Amino acid sequence: MAEKAVDLPEECWELIIKLLDHPSHFNSLSLVCKQFLSITNRLLFSLNLSDPTVQALLPRLLQRFRRIKQIEFTGFQGDMNSILHQIALSGLNLESLNVSKQPTLPVVGLRALGSKMMDLKSLNCSKMGFFGDSDLTVIAESFPCLEELDISYHADENSYSTIGSKPISDLGIFSLSLKLKSLRTINLSGNSFITDKSLVFLSTNCLLLSQVVLHFCNFISLNGISKLIHGCSHLNSISVHGIGNPSVNAAFKVPFLSPKALSAIALSDSDISDEFLYAVAEARFPLKKLTLSRCANYSFSGISVLLNEYQSLEYLNLEAAYFLRDKDIAELSRFLHSINHINLSHCYGLTCITFYTLIKNCLVLDKLEMVATSIGEENIETDFKASHGIKSLNLANNSLGNNFITSFASICPKLEVLNLSKCKGITEEGIVEVLKRCSEIRQLEANHIRGMTNSFLHLEFELPKLKVLSLMFSGIDDDALAMIGKRCCGLLKLDLAGCLSLTSKGVKEVVENCKELKEINLKWCNKFSADIVPWMVFSRPSLKKIVPPSRFVLTERQRNLFLRHGCVVYEGGAFE
Repeated sequence: MAEKAVDLPEECWELIIKLLDHPSHFNSLSLVCKQFLSITNRLLFSLNLSDPTVQALLPRLLQRFRRIKQIEFTGFQGDMNSILHQIALSGLNLESLNVSKQPTLPVVGLRALGSKMMDLKSLNCSKMGFFGDSDLTVIAESFPCLEELDISYHADENSYSTIGSKPISDLGIFSLSLKLKSLRTINLSGNSFITDKSLVFLSTNCLLLSQVVLHFCNFISLNGISKLIHGCSHLNSISVHGIGNPSVNAAFKVPFLSPKALSAIALSDSDISDEFLYAVAEARFPLKKLTLSRCANYSFSGISVLLNEYQSLEYLNLEAAYFLRDKDIAELSRFLHSINHINLSHCYGLTCITFYTLIKNCLVLDKLEMVATSIGEENIETDFKASHGIKSLNLANNSLGNNFITSFASICPKLEVLNLSKCKGITEEGIVEVLKRCSEIRQLEANHIRGMTNSFLHLEFELPKLKVLSLMFSGIDDDALAMIGKRCCGLLKLDLAGCLSLTSKGVKEVVENCKELKEINLKWCNKFSADIVPWMVFSRPSLKKIVPPSRFVLTERQRNLFLRHGCVVYEGGAFE
């Protein structure tokens, strides 16, 4: 190893290396010279230590990377208490720790860590096997300066009876709220025994609270949500899923004050009411994002009043608002001057008219989702000029014909992201025409479309900007895949799961030509030779993730060998 690189000041090299898009690139740089080794050591601020084999290497890692601020142990299967004790003695000053997916909270290790690093700001203890009020006490006492806490989705409550333990309750949240005065973000999802009382405790005692996530909390009601908003003057985001049990949600009663910070409200799979929406409208929050996904018991009246009040809204999700019709969207679009992302998926009453209405009236719209609507079932003659604003379209699971997709390709020539998965009526001619007219496309999903079989055989032009291509269960064959390799040389991620006609020949063509390819998925593809995975790993150094054919058996020795070459092979799995 050389002592130094080209004679530039170390500060300049540090600025250059910081421009790399991922710390994984540091590995090769650190081998160039001792100067680069020193710089990359200083620039690594996070470690993922989920593999138990790192336990023996931990002292060396902690000694080498002295600026580490974040460590993740998701699903770690070793001795967590011992590991945390080593970190406590390392002299590091951690800001973030993830110990999720453990059988139990590593109480001894966390106490040791807390005695040395009481300034820890973020702790993730989600998806524990068992987690109760006593664990909350340990966390609050060990890390009194916590600002972010995730205690979501623990074991099924029925499993607690087998060990004589109790799940998180209002009492535990009360105790936690008294000690964590700096708490700003908390995720309580899946804690099905907490009630509205917990929200009152948090809003009363954690005065800096700004973000709350409450998914699948069965005894939380709209009244509890309103009390939380009422009491938290710094609240800027609240996300709620699955509320509305009639026995819990009485008529909405609590009016809102106006927290100056509340910019995002997300409600999904919940029973709400027009009265609730009227109250939100009257509160005049500085709202920028609104989600009412798969919600019930509200009407056009409620959403109309609300949107009329919030004409500076930038994101709107009305997924599965079954009452909506084209004329309703025409009326609502008058209020959507600032909208740049709208999701109307599963609104079955909406057709092409809504598509064209939104493009015409929402001048800053750049992302539109209309999955599983009635779009494309009729052709509309339009005299639209090209809209250069739309960058992303998700029209999956619709009955689209070639005429319609050619029409939107002409209207939206600057498209960068397009999803046409499970769309009926599309043929290879239509796909090629879209790609020809939308030369800026960098991500295309066309899964479960049999019309894609030979589409790429007719590509007579390059697609240098296409980075992500997903053709799951599309029926594509080796010749078409070879053409993809020739025309789409800049691909980074390729998903070919379920393409049963493919063989090693086609895959080798695309891997040889796509010199920047990082991820490839060949799950359920069974016509490959046994050596295809090793060949890909050693032939294309850029590959970082491979999902092999289903019949490929990965040995521990092979796994470690591939890891040493910088590639993770997911046996029988999919991209994480």
